[in-house]
Amino acid sequence: MTLFRSILVFAVAYLLTACGTRPPLLPVEPVQPPLEPETPAQPAQPANFAEWQQAFARRAAAAGIADSDIRQLLARTHYEEKVVSADRKQPELNKMVWAYLDNAISDDRIRKGRAQLARYRDLLQQIEAQTGVGAAYIVAFWGMESAYGENTGNVDLIQALSTLAYEGRRRDFAEQQLIALLQLIERGDVGWDELRGSWAGGMGHTQFIPTTFLQYGVDGNGDGRRDPWQIEDALASTANYLGKSGWQRGQRWGREVRLAPDFDYRYIENSLAPAQWGQLGARQADGAALPNDAATAKLWLPAGVNGPALLTYPNFKTIKVYNNADSYALAIGLIADGISGGGGISASWPRDEQGLTRDQVQRLQQNLTAQGYDTKGTDGVMGANTRRAFAAWQAANGQTPDGFISQRSAAPLIH
Repeated sequence: MTLFRSILVFAVAYLLTACGTRPPLLPVEPVQPPLEPETPAQPAQPANFAEWQQAFARRAAAAGIADSDIRQLLARTHYEEKVVSADRKQPELNKMVWAYLDNAISDDRIRKGRAQLARYRDLLQQIEAQTGVGAAYIVAFWGMESAYGENTGNVDLIQALSTLAYEGRRRDFAEQQLIALLQLIERGDVGWDELRGSWAGGMGHTQFIPTTFLQYGVDGNGDGRRDPWQIEDALASTANYLGKSGWQRGQRWGREVRLAPDFDYRYIENSLAPAQWGQLGARQADGAALPNDAATAKLWLPAGVNGPALLTYPNFKTIKVYNNADSYALAIGLIADGISGGGGISASWPRDEQGLTRDQVQRLQQNLTAQGYDTKGTDGVMGANTRRAFAAWQAANGQTPDGFISQRSAAPLIH
């Protein structure tokens, strides 16, 4: 049976299903074993899901995927409403940094991280020598992404990605992941029976998406395969990804600092050498002079002038290739510090401050932009542009321009 004749069988089956009440018919060729012993009957598919299948099959064939693999994947594609709901769900409240850290960092995660560092010390030292990425950081990513392999995800990746490719916020992106998944299979790196992960396409111990693993995955255990579900491959691949994304060998993520009472906060947006920050009144948290351990550093006040002050080094930015959020990068850095025997943040967080809702962030963006402080959009998402615009508004209104946005600090602009 040719590929496109097979596709026609799928299309007819799904269209008949959409018109009746029976479960969708499966094509006779090829027959795939169920992933679980007793798979319940699936709900009817959207009427035009088969049209997407046909279009995807053509694009996969154009990308060089073998007909047999396309047929096998199509036999397992299925529209999953839960994936669409997860993709569309956006948090109503912007979580404060300390609330995020409370969930991400725990004594148990650090204790287990130290145990894993000891268990895989030889491998991690070898990886660090090759990539420059510190062993504690590699283990921190492992703990953050899958709790050291305890939660690699149990969602069928083919169903999830095909659903997102059909009806998601980033359809082209999801299709790219599906094709990359097929390429990983054809390369012999992963098997059809392994394909379970997160609803967003994360795979294995460090939750790579298929396109990134296709590019940066390496063989960490010498078996000739690059498999994100194998611990050694996942750890080596994570370090390879970070190393090729700009990781600075021997450097840390940054450090907590103490600022002089008369510190000039107008320098927040500047990249300066640690020695220059020292001249402006920044010292280590214990009062010692700042070491000259990075070429440049940026000052970040995640909770404004009433919370901790942090100098972030270039590796802080590199961490964000995994997850482009400052809170995530800080969590990775602090977990790595803990695994290495260091402490956490010493300054107190202003836990009485409350975050804004999405509607309030949107109102804030609209008002700032209307007053001449461009937030580069009014989407209700709190980002660097919004904080930068808010800091400019603070400076113009006689406030300390720390860019910290809360119910209290933003009250004039949201009520």
